[in-house]
Amino acid sequence: MWLRGFSSVPIKEKKKWDALVIGAGHNGLIAATYLARGGLTVAVLERRHVIGGAAVTEEIIPGFKFSRCSYLQSLLRPSIVRELELVKHGLKLLKPICTSFTPCLDGRYLLLWPNDDQNYLEISKFSKRDADAYPRYESQLHKFCKFMDFILESHAPETLHGDSYLIDWLRDKLHKSVFWTRCLQHALSLGQKDMVDFMDLLLSPTSKVLNMWFESDVVKATLAADSIIGTMASIHTPGSGYVLLHHVMGETDGERNIWSHVEGGMGSVSLAISKAAKEAGVHIITNVEVSKLMIEDSGIVNGVLLTDGEQFCSSIILSNATPYKTFMELVPQNVLPDDFVRAIKNSDYRSGTTKINVAVDKLPQFKSCRLNYPEVGPQHTATIRIGSESMEQIGSACQDAWNGLSSERPVMEMTIPSSLDKTLSPPGKHVIGLFTQYTPYKPSDGSWEDPIYRESYAQRCFNLIDEYAPGFSSSVIGYDMLTPPDLEREFSLTGGNIFHGAMGLDSLFLMRPIKGWSDHRTPIRGLYMCGSGSHPGGGVMGAPGRNAAHVVLQDVKKHSR
Repeated sequence: MWLRGFSSVPIKEKKKWDALVIGAGHNGLIAATYLARGGLTVAVLERRHVIGGAAVTEEIIPGFKFSRCSYLQSLLRPSIVRELELVKHGLKLLKPICTSFTPCLDGRYLLLWPNDDQNYLEISKFSKRDADAYPRYESQLHKFCKFMDFILESHAPETLHGDSYLIDWLRDKLHKSVFWTRCLQHALSLGQKDMVDFMDLLLSPTSKVLNMWFESDVVKATLAADSIIGTMASIHTPGSGYVLLHHVMGETDGERNIWSHVEGGMGSVSLAISKAAKEAGVHIITNVEVSKLMIEDSGIVNGVLLTDGEQFCSSIILSNATPYKTFMELVPQNVLPDDFVRAIKNSDYRSGTTKINVAVDKLPQFKSCRLNYPEVGPQHTATIRIGSESMEQIGSACQDAWNGLSSERPVMEMTIPSSLDKTLSPPGKHVIGLFTQYTPYKPSDGSWEDPIYRESYAQRCFNLIDEYAPGFSSSVIGYDMLTPPDLEREFSLTGGNIFHGAMGLDSLFLMRPIKGWSDHRTPIRGLYMCGSGSHPGGGVMGAPGRNAAHVVLQDVKKHSR
């Protein structure tokens, strides 16, 4: 078998499992749970000391618990919540009072609610026409989301690879026929006009989509901010409209586009899944790092080798790592086809994201929104848009990054989970998450390894918030900052990309992670992809893990005949 480059590593005790999962992020834990429920013995191997991957809660500053990477919950598939009984296992969602808050420097603000009448009054402050259009806009997106629900919960109808028995070929043809028939039924239910509008949304720049619906720059910019999350794309990039849809596909208790806080932070999502996994018999092992996959001369996976020389043996391995990490670092060289390697290397892993987690001694008070509340107001529970007053602001921030510079005026999503969850911070103090863009992986005017450069970017963000909420900077007790290289180093996110790879139209569905390999299987028999780099993509959704487990169980059943 291949163990290239590790001849000097002492080989320790071998342990045998039916299936191994690399990475205890939410997708890995979900896949493991379904596999164990399917009768397999399963072990999950996690490099860090804590489970959850990017869905994790950590106490970086004493007394303050941060959702370090992902920060709101909406995308987790209802089928997974139901099937794994996550509420029973402790998952508790905290709905915001308001969904979105955009303060403006001219003294105005836009505060969106989960209520049509209140939204009409709010948007009317900027445009009566936009207030009339907004319910129709939301209705259309929700209609498209019903179509997407079917896509998300189906594994991609990929071409069958390798030699197959006639019965397998027939089953594959039947699966594809059923999938495309149902796809056609969903398309017919939309009707031709809506289907054309759907394609227009998928292919168009966000700016074009929103310009067709709205006239107010504040309204457009507020909505446009969703389309750039985690990307290096501009609102003027063709296809950016899909990410706009991706971020309204979620729901809380059946209500679309409600992004909730999680009691205990995002780590509580992973904790609830881990409880379901352990109940199913899954073994979760932390502080173990996989260095290489063990592959037989026949090209069949046989297990993993850890950095300390220990072996875990299995003929089924699911990788929750990024495609690049899996195929370029964990798979030995000269095992994969050349065209496959080229496609993985040339995939887009760029990130413009820096997450700053801040401990403060008081709530920010926005000078444009002086509502009559003693402390926490509805605006504090919402997703707060900083630097998103105009489409031009968002476009300029992106252009800075395309020029190799961190944005002069970053676009930020601010969340204050302690406004609803008192378990996260000491009394009277708060935790604040700043999801900031855009920050190149390798800025041309400095380095993220330089403490002074890092501090200057953090202070730039705090100073910008001061313009909207005077005194914010002076309220900062401490902060934790994760730039793209930090996200790569700490959480193994290639390029710092939170989605395990770009979510452009050339990297979705039958093209995710690459064309020809979208059904979670790989060129190495027994190796499967179950992370966000596989169909249907990123976010704390769980669908890649669930779908991958179903594919594995199908293959196990097929090979046991």
